[in-house]
Amino acid sequence: MKNKIFIYDTTLRDGTQCEGVSLSVSAKLRLAEKMDSFGIDFIEGGWPGSNPRDMGFFEEAANLKLKHAKIAAFGSTRRANVKAEDDHQVQLLIEANTEYVTIFGKTWLLHVTDVIKTTPEENLAMIKDTVGYLVSKGRKVIYDAEHFYDGYADNPEYAMKTVRAAVEGGACCVCLCDTNGGTMIEDLASMTARVVAEAGVPVGVHCHNDSELAVALSLAGVKAGATMVQGTLNGLGERNGNANLCSIIPNLILKLGYDLNCAPNLKSLRDLSLFLDEMANLRSNTRLPYVGSSSFAHKGGVHADAANKVKRSYEHIDPSLVGNRTRVLVSDMSGRASVMMKARDMGVSVDAKSPQLKAFLDELKELEYRGYEYEAANGSFALLLKKYLDKKDTEHFKVLGYRVIVERDEAARITRSEATVKLEINGEIEHTVAEAAGPVSALDNALRKALGDKYPQIKDMALTDFKVRIIDSQLGADAVTRVQIESKDKSGMWGTVGASDNIIVASWEALKDSFEFKLSRDE
Repeated sequence: MKNKIFIYDTTLRDGTQCEGVSLSVSAKLRLAEKMDSFGIDFIEGGWPGSNPRDMGFFEEAANLKLKHAKIAAFGSTRRANVKAEDDHQVQLLIEANTEYVTIFGKTWLLHVTDVIKTTPEENLAMIKDTVGYLVSKGRKVIYDAEHFYDGYADNPEYAMKTVRAAVEGGACCVCLCDTNGGTMIEDLASMTARVVAEAGVPVGVHCHNDSELAVALSLAGVKAGATMVQGTLNGLGERNGNANLCSIIPNLILKLGYDLNCAPNLKSLRDLSLFLDEMANLRSNTRLPYVGSSSFAHKGGVHADAANKVKRSYEHIDPSLVGNRTRVLVSDMSGRASVMMKARDMGVSVDAKSPQLKAFLDELKELEYRGYEYEAANGSFALLLKKYLDKKDTEHFKVLGYRVIVERDEAARITRSEATVKLEINGEIEHTVAEAAGPVSALDNALRKALGDKYPQIKDMALTDFKVRIIDSQLGADAVTRVQIESKDKSGMWGTVGASDNIIVASWEALKDSFEFKLSRDE
């Protein structure tokens, strides 16, 4: 029977060292609760004393009613030539009042002599003394051997002495860190195997992704006998990030058959990944394995057709096992099978032999050639499909015309935009004008004024994202511009697209589709 593997999450500490990532105290607390409910074993809350937010987290974390996870405070060994009890940051680890404390120490002689500028003997004493002091205060200590693999490659025997110092001090687990992220898989496996054989305590691995190997290295460490894996959700971390737990966890459970405490909750993995993005205010990485929205997305007609007949022909697992789903992307590479699957996804029945379907495919490919793209524009795709399948006119409004004026007052450094929209709704003309700082916002306001009385439900919708992409950039200012708009209401989110050599026209097309899709879907 394979060993149970424990998951140690350092998103709240190491993950926040990722460029562009910042978590408030409340966000960290909510994430801790979410990780606990998922089944994460250890949650590294931060480094007490390094910043006010981490101190605030530990003060509030004492009130969390976690069912499973253990909160760990993170810090370093004592300073050179200072007693552990006299080191201020060591005292802050005690004051964090956590059952577990994780400290790191130096393994690589380069760091010992050139970075912290002390002797090899004093470094060993720093490790043993700090672990021993924390243990004497009732803490369970996880020792992170920083730069272990680089240190071992430089001087294997000294690296092993640092591990023994931590064990002699009373560490309950030694975690081997590939801090620079440059170790190769075979090297990590053999080094880890030696520590597992000689340490006398459980061993963990902590890998960084600088060589794009962090997940593979973590799995190799487990195969070599490590029983703890440290990493972050979505692979957040300094430089190129840490080992991605959202890939490691399903690989361990589904591919390698290891026992994890979070295994019963694996279907919540994608939800946990998205929750982190929400708390960190990040755009989700659609290409993340297992949890990304593109993980089980099929674009080519042959792929989509095969996946429709036999799921596992192009899907390495059942997407539902990790809370994901199959998606069909419709583009100029699509065939009838792709369109039919996409239509079925949207609740529309399509006859594969209907002439309307061929006409739709021809139109789709022509539009993509002109710069439109429907992979992320499900709203515009639905409207286009409806146009070919519904014989009756179902538009909620007809656009008779629109105009945008942009005025800049350089002296006052103020920009004003005015938009006029003329629509026909149920045979009546609505002619409205609205202002805003930007032209798209002005058009949005004018369209809302024109539609508001007849369709009050549009008050529920909001524009949440606006992307501009230049097509054929070699044409310079005359290039076609693609605009993609993301909108949402209480029922969900949808995307729409427009394309033109005029950015206002492209924006209007995407905006108009967004409102029309909302009204059509609500019906």
